[in-house]
Amino acid sequence: MDDDRGRRADLMPAAVDSGLRAGGAGAASARSDMARRRFLIGVATVGMAAAVRPQLLLADTLVIPNAEGFLLVDMKKCQGCGTCMMMCSLAHTGEASYSLSRIQIQQDSFASWPNDIHMAQCHQCPDAPCVQVCPVTPVKANKPNPKFGNVRMIDQDLCIGCQMCIGACPFIPSRIQWNPGIGRSQKCDLCVDTPHLGAKGGPGGVQACVQSCPVGAIAFTRDMPKTNTEASYTKDLRGPVWKKLGMTTE
Repeated sequence: MDDDRGRRADLMPAAVDSGLRAGGAGAASARSDMARRRFLIGVATVGMAAAVRPQLLLADTLVIPNAEGFLLVDMKKCQGCGTCMMMCSLAHTGEASYSLSRIQIQQDSFASWPNDIHMAQCHQCPDAPCVQVCPVTPVKANKPNPKFGNVRMIDQDLCIGCQMCIGACPFIPSRIQWNPGIGRSQKCDLCVDTPHLGAKGGPGGVQACVQSCPVGAIAFTRDMPKTNTEASYTKDLRGPVWKKLGMTTE
């Protein structure tokens, strides 16, 4: 009997261990089934979101519709007179100030004409970094405006003055300027918001810099340049009359 009891005692832990293993395997299987079920539910939810509201999938990455207007410049035609800067400031603020202009002209004192002038205009970038980085929620202060051809523009009533958009611009100098008078950022909006222009601006309207340039070195186009580079936003705007004036056409 002692022998039987001993054998039974020896067998009992093995049986219990076997049961525990079976129970553990069953629990693991149940957890696996639950994980698969949750995964399928998640896939179905994502599919429904994509069908109903695609933007729900873009919590971290904002898909920005392309702008419907762009500024092209001819640096070999530009004389660096600053008329476009003055008119830009006047049209937007009513003040004649180079510092408040949303288009900037730089001159390299060590370069020879006509390569000494550089015009820095906003590119209305696709997937604009300045729009992506704006922290204002739920409505970004820096955003494309669908009422005006998705022009990227800053709503200064919403701007908090963090200047993150200025730093996010991929170009030097930044195409976004700081307006110290109001403590807000500003940028080219193709003259959408120009209370002092006296005409309709934006795509389909007029742009102060294009209208005022005395030599026609700035042009508006609805065709997006092929690449987001300075070269793609530069165009030969010189014609036969320019050549007759004895100016460079190369």
